Amino acid sequence: MTDKLVIALAQMTQSMGGLAANADAMLEWRERAAGADLIVYPELQLIGYPPEDLVLKPALVDRANHELDRLARATADGGPAMLVGTVAASQGVLFNVVALLENGAVTAIRQKRELPNYGTFDEKRLFAPGPLPAPIEFRGIRLGVPICEDIWFPFVTAHLKAEGAEILISPNGSPYEIDKDDRRINAVAGTRVRETGLPLAYVNRVGGQDELVFDGASFVMNADLSIAHQLVDWEESLVLTTWEKWDGQWVCLPGERHELDPRPADIYNAMVLGLRDYVNRNRFPGVVLGLSGGIDSALSAAVAVDALGADRVWCVMMPSRFTGQESLDDGMECARLLGVRYDTIPIEPGIGAFDAMLAGMFEGRQRDLTEENIQSRIRGVTLMALSNKFGHMLLTTGNKSEMSVGYATIYGDMAGGYSVLKDAYKTTVFDLSRWRNDNVPSLGLGPSGPVMPERVISKPPTAELRENQKDEDSLPPYEVLDPILYGLVEEELSVEQLAARGFDRDTVARIERLLYIAEYKRRQAPPGVKLGIRNFGRDRRYPITNAFRTL
Repeated sequence: MTDKLVIALAQMTQSMGGLAANADAMLEWRERAAGADLIVYPELQLIGYPPEDLVLKPALVDRANHELDRLARATADGGPAMLVGTVAASQGVLFNVVALLENGAVTAIRQKRELPNYGTFDEKRLFAPGPLPAPIEFRGIRLGVPICEDIWFPFVTAHLKAEGAEILISPNGSPYEIDKDDRRINAVAGTRVRETGLPLAYVNRVGGQDELVFDGASFVMNADLSIAHQLVDWEESLVLTTWEKWDGQWVCLPGERHELDPRPADIYNAMVLGLRDYVNRNRFPGVVLGLSGGIDSALSAAVAVDALGADRVWCVMMPSRFTGQESLDDGMECARLLGVRYDTIPIEPGIGAFDAMLAGMFEGRQRDLTEENIQSRIRGVTLMALSNKFGHMLLTTGNKSEMSVGYATIYGDMAGGYSVLKDAYKTTVFDLSRWRNDNVPSLGLGPSGPVMPERVISKPPTAELRENQKDEDSLPPYEVLDPILYGLVEEELSVEQLAARGFDRDTVARIERLLYIAEYKRRQAPPGVKLGIRNFGRDRRYPITNAFRTL
């Protein structure tokens, strides 16, 4: 029995469904981990996470088995053993598993016990739960391997402890959420370590997968709750951790301890990484977006430049007769500060054409929201034409406050392939814009100075679809609206509960109504980066036809 162990933690990105590429990358990282006894990869690293219904294809399971055998054969060279996350089938049932590969073979498999079925997760749709896992014997050491959600439940780790586990190793596919670092380290890992008296190595992936972004931030916590290693967030990282047995207790020797991003740097980097991986992995040459001179499009353009570089971002101003000179000046200055391509396409010819085309049908009716929406849809058609012709993905620029209450035009400003602001309330947009003007994100490819004029942040928001229009003509001030929306969406509070917090009862009731009747729009919105605990799409799934109100 050994009294020293070197465990490599592989904080990696992934290719969803790219099994051969994932296996190749794992072998490459194994070579880099020379000198380690064992290398640990994130949850389902071989196939990608979350696989959704892709994992139900028998051909994928067959290929996963083939690649796992290839990985196992590679361990015959005497190098590090591998702890690999993959999928396994038994008697027609699928399991989320980890496999220990050593000496040229698969020597142990453990199944995930607790299958998350809330928020972004629906693993019970895909997998069967495994039994309470037994420790894995490795070179005379009993390793407890709770997979991701398993460490959120005390009875799984308690069972491993009772069965003789000496070290806990938890492979994870844990997506980013605001303030999740504290929950992972203190509320979950710290609690399990305190309960069991066992040290824990927590291994998470990095990278974007559609709406989800994985932030890494892997760590090792000793039994005394001290952090021996803290890996970086947002970037791939490989670290060799050294373990020694002192007085019958395994201890990880101190090593790298990186500071994790505070708010709002973490939110901004989540947007950057989510957009970067979405665009690159779907093989778009770049993005195109409408730059209005307002704060949402300015921030979206800044995130795009930080994600992709200025040469892959194309901004287009589409003025109408309602577009003010300030907006024209501010849009041009944003483009100059970011160094992006900037073109102007006036939409008045299109407006005139629609006015003439619909004149007979609209005769005798006053101009109203219909004509405002036509402007937005002309802009959407224009940008989609550029996207189709040149291949750039159209980046939408709406925020969560607007999407919550339907203050957006379906087939207009909602058109596009992806949205970095989809889960960001308007007040968050202001915070991020101020922060980015004074800071450079760690992942950023953009300029080191300001990315938008101060006036873009300070002026009252407006859609500029009619004379002297302001958002507050239709909505409460955002500093009032956003807390109401947070209560309705994230906290699922009633009108009366929010009124008890001091909000005007009638205002809350109106906002609740707008929230519900806009569901049909959100169903047709593009995907976007998940930031909070209840994003529209994966987290919050409401019926479109819905007569319920809390008042």
